[in-house]
Amino acid sequence: MSASPGYTGRFAPSPTGPLHVGSLVAAVASWLDARAAGGRWRVRMEDLDRPRCVPGAADTILRQLDAYGLDWDGEVLFQSQRDDAYAAAIDQLKSAGHAYPCACTRSQLAAAPKNAEGETLYPGTCRAGLPPGATPRAWRVRVGDVSACFHDRVRGDLCQKLDAEVGDFIIKRADGLFAYQLAVVVDDAFQGITDVVRGADLLWNTPRQIHLQSLLGLPTPRYAHVPLVVNAAGQKLSKQTLAPALPEAGRGAVLAEALAALGHAPPAELQGAGPMALIEWASAHWQIENVPKNPVVAKSAP
Repeated sequence: MSASPGYTGRFAPSPTGPLHVGSLVAAVASWLDARAAGGRWRVRMEDLDRPRCVPGAADTILRQLDAYGLDWDGEVLFQSQRDDAYAAAIDQLKSAGHAYPCACTRSQLAAAPKNAEGETLYPGTCRAGLPPGATPRAWRVRVGDVSACFHDRVRGDLCQKLDAEVGDFIIKRADGLFAYQLAVVVDDAFQGITDVVRGADLLWNTPRQIHLQSLLGLPTPRYAHVPLVVNAAGQKLSKQTLAPALPEAGRGAVLAEALAALGHAPPAELQGAGPMALIEWASAHWQIENVPKNPVVAKSAP
């Protein structure tokens, strides 16, 4: 599928469990931005990491989206069915000399410096070739002396110097699974995604994805990173922080909370309204310029 004219957005959850308030905020922002532009909204299940995926979670997520009035266009794409496309992208990078095998283990990289996000800065151990007797485990992409800059529609103009702040990064893992950074780039191009609206926890993945888009000759979407929803301790809501699943009852109140987190608190006359009335109001009033940058503490956070 090639890129189409107009706006195409997407929501791409990992089916490791049901949606919570934090993931609802990202879904609502993406959906509203697409619908306000008269565009399409795709859903993609990022089920690359098979061991972490929970049986039935994808169906639960789709039911939750439907219950909150977030309808999608076209068929749901599952990354677990896209290995051939990712392998082809890696072959393209290998052929151009942009990718190389890496034999390093986590323990060998334990002493390497970390970047501001707490990620290991790869020291380039295997960049010039595998050490004698070493067995390749993963594949990395070269970054070189390059800065990736982009305009974020919420956060403004941003740049990252990839060699100093990231290093050569993994595109195929030691366990044989394709890495998120590669898969998301391939799939955004395949689905003709023009606009990515997602949570701020993914903000600094963007320069890596732009680098891969450049190497693979793929278009770069526009990006917008919306605020995270955190618990009282300031931790991002997630399965790891025991974030509760979206409730079956009181959906209107939860959606109103999500809209408020996005700087679009519903008016008083919609107090007690259900999801359909709220999403209709939000569609008519969506302005991404009103979305805040700072994290929001969830009312229902544990």
